[in-house]
Amino acid sequence: MTDSYLHVSAVVQAIAIASVVAVLIGALVHRSPLGSAAATATASIILTIPSFALLGILIPVLGLGVPPTITALVLYALLPILRNTIVGLSAVDPAVTDAARGVGMNRLRVLTRIELPLAWPAILAGMRVSTQMIMGILAIAAYAKGPGLGNLIFSGLARLGTPTAVPQALTGTVLIVVLALLLDALLVLTGRLTTSGGIRA
Repeated sequence: MTDSYLHVSAVVQAIAIASVVAVLIGALVHRSPLGSAAATATASIILTIPSFALLGILIPVLGLGVPPTITALVLYALLPILRNTIVGLSAVDPAVTDAARGVGMNRLRVLTRIELPLAWPAILAGMRVSTQMIMGILAIAAYAKGPGLGNLIFSGLARLGTPTAVPQALTGTVLIVVLALLLDALLVLTGRLTTSGGIRA
């Protein structure tokens, strides 16, 4: 139960941080093709780094436990959210933003009142992809003494040959899948509650 709670907690924290960072970057670069391409390419490169290698790089700097784990999860979660933020903001009809400026809205108010709400379904879709992805990646964080169900899996694998080894590893794996589905359902519900009917239609 504790490992399950810590697993979900780490994923939620990482998604929250990654969403803030990715949306800020996306808001800054979405009007620039070069900036968008550079930001997306950088996030893509990070995603290609094997999790063991990334944790190995972070451990000497951040030590063991939660800090390298959350940092790695945030870095891995950036790409889907960033890419969808850029796509969502770029898809906003210029006529809508021009009309908002015509009634006196400044750039920040247009972004927060018009563009981000319209791009929210795309951003949320990116968050869902990132959540599913890092739910599995977090299991590897047991290598860095990180929290979560990876400890249950690694503990089982370390005792291969004993009667409880495989059931313990399978239990950890199944729990990760179940928690991933529950978090995805929660994000779908969040989308329905926070997206206006006009946008959903």
